[in-house]
Amino acid sequence: MRPKNSLKTLAPLLKKAYFSSEEARELGVHPSVLGYYTKTGHLKRIRRGVYQATQYENPSAFRWEDLIEAVYSVKGGIICLTSALAIYELTDEIPRKHWIAVQHGTSIKAPKQTKIVRLRNIKLGKTTIALEGAVVSIFDMERTIIDSFRLLSRETAIKALKEAYAKNGKNRLDLVKLEAYAKALRFNIKPYLQSITA
Repeated sequence: MRPKNSLKTLAPLLKKAYFSSEEARELGVHPSVLGYYTKTGHLKRIRRGVYQATQYENPSAFRWEDLIEAVYSVKGGIICLTSALAIYELTDEIPRKHWIAVQHGTSIKAPKQTKIVRLRNIKLGKTTIALEGAVVSIFDMERTIIDSFRLLSRETAIKALKEAYAKNGKNRLDLVKLEAYAKALRFNIKPYLQSITA
């Protein structure tokens, strides 16, 4: 497919916050064409296989753009701790850095405004969410809370636990999962659960 025709073919993807080379390939556009568009200034390469239209503008306030770019720029990165708490609306703190988890032992240079956290048991609680048109990896609410007790201030963690416990509907805290994660990560959550459920 010729580059000129490919740009028209890519039109639906150019409206998204980010898109992958796989999505482009599904529309019949080869990755080499994406490379051509990157060189000619039509696309911005976020990381290998992830692109954004240079002229992309989100019509709404794009609160999470920098965080999405940060997690896409870290291979195998997962949104965690303070950044995850902010997404789940479990903290009033506005993160000054983007908190991204990677596998313990991974050697990686932290991108600008990013705090890399090396964790063991990286698959525990890992999930994905759609965030402003992009699909990103993040730890679920229960893993985020346990990690907050382990790695953030006790005050921040307790507040997050209380906020999560007070939620209703499908986003409600799963206490069974929370206790299972606590056991797997060797943290005693029971005293804190007793204090909020008593």
